[in-house]
Amino acid sequence: MFWMIVIAIVSMSLLSLLSGIGLGIAAKRFHVEEDPLVDRLTNALPATNCGNCGFAGCHAYAQAMSSGNAEINLCMPGGVRTMEELAVLLGVEPKPIGNDPGPRVAFINEALCIGCTACVKACPVDAIVGANKQAHTVIADECTNCDACIKPCPVNCIEMVPVAATVYEWKWQKPAGPVAALPTAA
Repeated sequence: MFWMIVIAIVSMSLLSLLSGIGLGIAAKRFHVEEDPLVDRLTNALPATNCGNCGFAGCHAYAQAMSSGNAEINLCMPGGVRTMEELAVLLGVEPKPIGNDPGPRVAFINEALCIGCTACVKACPVDAIVGANKQAHTVIADECTNCDACIKPCPVNCIEMVPVAATVYEWKWQKPAGPVAALPTAA
């Protein structure tokens, strides 16, 4: 009986060792080098994988940008800050984001919400909370402005509302034209 236990332990240990060696060899043999630019672009994106850019996810969008097949201004959840970071990484000029209404957050009219959980399932960052057949609400700090929750809502109780500017997000507006020189004292 004792030898059967020892044989079982030794055989399982050898099987684990051989499997580990096999996996290590396979990892070295089938390793695919990825473009480091794609990794940097993917890290710059918000990782919501919402698909608003027209690609399957942030990694696919980063691959398309690195190969020159996509513009840098397609990521609505990332906004202007992400677009500027992508421009620096790719060495191109920043481009305006088309129809960018500024930072927004999803708002659920809880009086109209039927608790179907369609929005909860659609949200890529789990910013919507609520139980089945109960009103849902949005965690504003987690919402990434991706609009993914609006389309699946059967009662249209979700809308995107502008985020109120605080002293942390407020930016000084640049003058539209050249500024006249101030008169000098004689």
